[in-house]
Amino acid sequence: MTGVRTAAERHRPRPARSARLSRLGRPARPPRVAPRRRPRSARRRAAAPRQRLLGLRPPVARRVLLALVLLAVVFFPVSGLVPSDQPEPSACHGCGAAQPAITQRWAAALSGPWLAGGAAGSSATGTVPAGGQAYVAVGGGIAVVGDGLLLTAFSIANGSPLWQATLPAPAGASIVSVRAWPGAVTAGILAADGRSRTEMVVAAADGQELGEYPSALFGGAVAASLTTTVVVGRKGVTSYDNENGRVRWYRATGQNKFWRADGQTLYVAESADGYLGSSPVTALKVINLKTGNERTLGSPLGRPFSGTLATADDGIVLFASASAVTAYSGSTGGVLWSMAGAVPEGTDPAARLVYLTSDGTTLTGVDPLTGRVKTSVSGSVADGAAGMYVVRDGVALGLDNGANGDAWGYDVAAGRVTWTSAALPWPHYFADLSGLGGSAASSGDSDSGDSDVVVVAACPQAAAAGACADPELVAFNL
Repeated sequence: MTGVRTAAERHRPRPARSARLSRLGRPARPPRVAPRRRPRSARRRAAAPRQRLLGLRPPVARRVLLALVLLAVVFFPVSGLVPSDQPEPSACHGCGAAQPAITQRWAAALSGPWLAGGAAGSSATGTVPAGGQAYVAVGGGIAVVGDGLLLTAFSIANGSPLWQATLPAPAGASIVSVRAWPGAVTAGILAADGRSRTEMVVAAADGQELGEYPSALFGGAVAASLTTTVVVGRKGVTSYDNENGRVRWYRATGQNKFWRADGQTLYVAESADGYLGSSPVTALKVINLKTGNERTLGSPLGRPFSGTLATADDGIVLFASASAVTAYSGSTGGVLWSMAGAVPEGTDPAARLVYLTSDGTTLTGVDPLTGRVKTSVSGSVADGAAGMYVVRDGVALGLDNGANGDAWGYDVAAGRVTWTSAALPWPHYFADLSGLGGSAASSGDSDSGDSDVVVVAACPQAAAAGACADPELVAFNL
């Protein structure tokens, strides 16, 4: 969750991409000292469906790079996985007759210069900013795009522009993460020297500034609202009052520890070298993000947890190693189940499933409490390659890249493509490894209407040298 394929996707052993996350170039402030708070500022056509199965990632070779992948964690957009000059893969075997095209929810114009990856003269992949990086978050009824120091918000309901806000920062600083919450938007800003980071908070309704707080390189906001913000800092987790910038509570964790969030619960791994040595993990700090209450979760039988902290979902904590995925109870630390040869791929909040890649090509949805396999899809049913990015309510999103790219939905239970989109030229999906931001909301939010919405960047018309004449943010329902 760079716009030019520098994504750290969900926790999985894939090639690490560089991450430059830190706060603004100011001296570090002790977490118990209220940070300086700035004053609030003023305010297509249908296409024949292409049916492919999910492009699953190579297994064992990259599992061993798991710890290294974690170093590149945090909020980078990713593009489709099929190079635009690659021959189009054949239709999905066993998908049956052509599936109906789905009507896009809306398309909204993006500001600034963008490139159409794969177009003549462009080395980019997908539709990406010409100037470097872009970040997207969906949540709280809005979609927010961060590019440079500019935040632009759109209504999830109809795509209408809501506001734009240029964040105050020294020359050379830039946005490196965006997260959307009910009532607030948070943006991580990297200093020009690449060594420090600040978390900026603005109101979701109008973009007015609410606060500015110090953050860790691999930290940032893990909970936010109109009134409060919780930030993972270099040496601890701090809750701030957005009205006056004061510290509400602080919990020391040690320097640069690795973490995962599960709703209003934060798990912080205790390991010797923080995120530079993310295993062995001997214990987890479990912090309630509302109250600040903290407890320590010991590893079973006094032995380290098996592997590296991968994800946390519905009270279950998953650890991944080169040989297996192991699930532990977030309450007791006891082992719940283990699956050999598997890699975590993500979660489906609506269906309450955890998805794993097993045997190199099989996508498996398991009950997070028992490990029981609920659904499974083999890669042998399809030829070619595409990309699987998120699963919501049993439907996996896929993207075909290139000038005639499609988005398509694969019903995991039915084992077939159930819908395709109208053409989305050079589509680009934005992902967030922690699950706190990106093209899809991290959890169901039926009240705001964003639980089943996915947004991607697309370019209806490429110009000379790969420039995009009319970049768009496109939304559709899963």
